Amino acid sequence: MDLSFSAEDLAFQKEVRDWIAANYDDDLRRQHGQSKNGYLDKAGQVKWQKKLASRGWAAPDWPVELGGPGFSASQRYIFNMEMSLAGVPTSSPMGLKMVAPVIMAFGSDEQKAQHLPPILQSDIWWCQGYSEPGSGSDLASLQMKAERDGDDYVLNGSKIWTTHAQWADWMFCLVRTSQEAKPQNGISFLLLRMDTPGISIKPLPTLDGPVENEQEINQVFFDNVRVPVANRIGEEGKGWTYAKYLLEFERGNAYAPGLMNSLKKVRKIASAELGDDGHSLIQDHDFRRKLSELEIKVEALNATELRIFSAMGSGEAVGPASSMLKCAGSEAQQAITELVVEAVGHYAQPFIADTWAQTNVPRPGPDYAAPATPAYLNFRKASIYAGSNEIQRNIMAKLVLGL
Repeated sequence: MDLSFSAEDLAFQKEVRDWIAANYDDDLRRQHGQSKNGYLDKAGQVKWQKKLASRGWAAPDWPVELGGPGFSASQRYIFNMEMSLAGVPTSSPMGLKMVAPVIMAFGSDEQKAQHLPPILQSDIWWCQGYSEPGSGSDLASLQMKAERDGDDYVLNGSKIWTTHAQWADWMFCLVRTSQEAKPQNGISFLLLRMDTPGISIKPLPTLDGPVENEQEINQVFFDNVRVPVANRIGEEGKGWTYAKYLLEFERGNAYAPGLMNSLKKVRKIASAELGDDGHSLIQDHDFRRKLSELEIKVEALNATELRIFSAMGSGEAVGPASSMLKCAGSEAQQAITELVVEAVGHYAQPFIADTWAQTNVPRPGPDYAAPATPAYLNFRKASIYAGSNEIQRNIMAKLVLGL
């Protein structure tokens, strides 16, 4: 395994850095600097993703024949690393990184032609219909019914924790088409339009700020919603197989470069803030110990990711290693937000929920303090979504350790 970068890789790294410097404008920087979750509002995300699309870099993991850039494994890693280190907005993963690979692998030619080009150009927006009340990490227990009626399925039930459903044009959705087989074998994978009659969306306010620009999660209700059978991916009853394939992409992302960038910000904040003794917080031995321990964990995660992605470049699937990355990465994200709250001290308390709002009242503290508490609260969910970390450890125990 060779983890060093070639001369061509280093030239590509410079190309990516130069492009970011020319295209990551001040308006996007301002908005992203106040984001609690790494995302912009829909207009901001579409603006950024269309810039990437115009360069041919919107989908670094896609094959060339479907619009991908043809990156080598090292180029993909460098690209993702440079984007993370620069702190650019996170692209919405629902279309580009989650449903698109499923459509590529299991969709019909008609479905590929219909959905992949507008996903690549960010012309349509997707949300994920997996979790239900009572069916989160135990996804096989989902109950939303899809009963066959001629050329349609009729859907009744609800989905919950649906990120950005209020912006979505389409949803990829797991539904129960049979109660007769074992739970995993009665699930099908549907694509459906969010403007279909019978769909209603209810926002779920969270502690990090129930505001318009950053409203994130919702509950979606289905009342006799008719979805064409032609919108089903693959075979009826095989949705569990397709869902597991998708979750490898949701869980198996590179965390380390983004975490490195976040730790750089923590160091900068701690250098500006004062500790209890009146000296710079970065000189406090206890704070430096916590920061150093996190830096060591992130360096170890980075080495692990390099090893895994090097193997992927040779054609290996990420497999259960995605669970390991998800656990280590999400827990490091949470620990970093805790350090930020500790670093900004009292300024973390009177946070403004809508950090983009115009107000006549001066905001207390420096700009970096405003998203500290919202980000801390938002990232409490990181160890739950995409399958709770407890479930991920069960997967690793079974598939990696053979327990």
